[in-house]
Amino acid sequence: EVQLVESGGGSAQAGESLTLSCVISGQPTLPACVGWFRQTPGKEREDIARIHTVSETTIIDDSLKDRVSASLADRKTLYYLHLTALEPEDTATYYCSPAPLARSSCLDLQMGRPHFVAWGQGTQVTVS
Repeated sequence: EVQLVESGGGSAQAGESLTLSCVISGQPTLPACVGWFRQTPGKEREDIARIHTVSETTIIDDSLKDRVSASLADRKTLYYLHLTALEPEDTATYYCSPAPLARSSCLDLQMGRPHFVAWGQGTQVTVS
């Protein structure tokens, strides 16, 4: 059973940076695609970034691409989301999730959403 542990969140001042980590365990094979999401109370979980692991290619939501990047440290288990120039609107719980998506679907935030089914507890980011 896949397990996900997100960390690195916390309180930050506007303009500061945070790097969130995602550890994926219990998955015997390389996850094809890893997505980063965020959610605020009363709103749907928002797709903000994805990493296609084999090609190590990423996509970031257009509204965030000037401030957010994604990377991986270990193609099987450890992924990062780098948040810079934080804004109060970035306040949310951030999640990661793997999905068996082909490169074209992985790198299109409008596609493949139903394939992200495993979730951790998330990590809270609060920006003031």
